[in-house]
Amino acid sequence: MFRDICIGDIVQHFKYETLSEQERNTNKYLYKVIETAIHTETQEELIIYQALYGDFKTYARPKSMFFSYVDKGKYPEIKQKYRFECHNID
Repeated sequence: MFRDICIGDIVQHFKYETLSEQERNTNKYLYKVIETAIHTETQEELIIYQALYGDFKTYARPKSMFFSYVDKGKYPEIKQKYRFECHNID
């Protein structure tokens, strides 16, 4: 796919860093990449991904946004470089 993230990979949103160890045990901010898709009207590439917590909703996000950099002006304490990165089991 892109940046070594493939369909089936588990990824973490950058806000995963802000969780306590107890919160991390709930899988909050962890997602499974399900598929890629093309928007029918704009032809924009989308990433389809499913939450691994709560009610396991499925989401779609433009590929450009999915792979964007974390806004360090807004989130200066975040170490993660990109909005979503592969999850490494602690």
